[in-house]
Amino acid sequence: MIAAIELGGTKTVVAIGNAHGEIFEECRFPTKKPTETLNFAIAWIEERGIPQSIGIGAFGPVGVTKGRKGYGIFLNTPKAGWSHFSLLTAFQKPFPHCKIALETDVNAAVLAEAKIGAAAGLEDLCYITIGTGIGAGIMSHGMLVHGALHSEFGHLKVPRAPGDDYVGICPFHMDCLEGLASGPAMAARWGKPAHELPPNHPAWEMEAWYLAHGILSLVAIVCPARVIVGGGVSQAPGFHDKINRQLGNIAAGYFPAACVPNYVIPPALGQEAGIRGALLLAGGA
Repeated sequence: MIAAIELGGTKTVVAIGNAHGEIFEECRFPTKKPTETLNFAIAWIEERGIPQSIGIGAFGPVGVTKGRKGYGIFLNTPKAGWSHFSLLTAFQKPFPHCKIALETDVNAAVLAEAKIGAAAGLEDLCYITIGTGIGAGIMSHGMLVHGALHSEFGHLKVPRAPGDDYVGICPFHMDCLEGLASGPAMAARWGKPAHELPPNHPAWEMEAWYLAHGILSLVAIVCPARVIVGGGVSQAPGFHDKINRQLGNIAAGYFPAACVPNYVIPPALGQEAGIRGALLLAGGA
């Protein structure tokens, strides 16, 4: 038995499945305080047996590199109540003999899309999610990228869109990419959540403008063969086309990788990329 957890800022997904990323059964529920959220997830797993391994894809920032100080522990996070909480300890107590594989939720998603999704066969790609926050998972030469911690793509400082004077909502940086273009930022800026905005609303061109500038930084630094953009906000009709057009304009012909047709694409696995990637992690991928 293999279990997986996708711990997001708004919702948590828990599942059992196999090492190929196939889901046998899953449960989705709101992410609340740490103890309440994880006690529910652990009880759900225990009702189905004791797993041999658990793959965890978690929002961040969280220590994901084994052997380093802070492994499995949340750092300062905008998610209230989660800072300094030990995610690893929470699962080691009820499952002391279980192998635990921990990654960021976006690294789990990029792994799934690379192995069984929209970028199958590619070794250099990025997965961006736009929801409660903005994050990016990075794969380079087939390896998930961490660095000293892990990517915090959402907290890039990006150029202001012309005429935009919105202050931003990030509690740390105000007008970083996440502060200007996350789901909560869109709701605060436009007075209603993204899914209620019509396709012709000016919000979508501005959103694409900010995402394109963030993606240009990824192109310049890690040069992915494709960029996958997922998350709730990304499901608006024509959104990926808008990003591709904006990115093409600002890339100005300098970055060949970003000039291929449909460079920015939606996830093939939809809202299951993260949880299926967590299953792959549990299976040793």
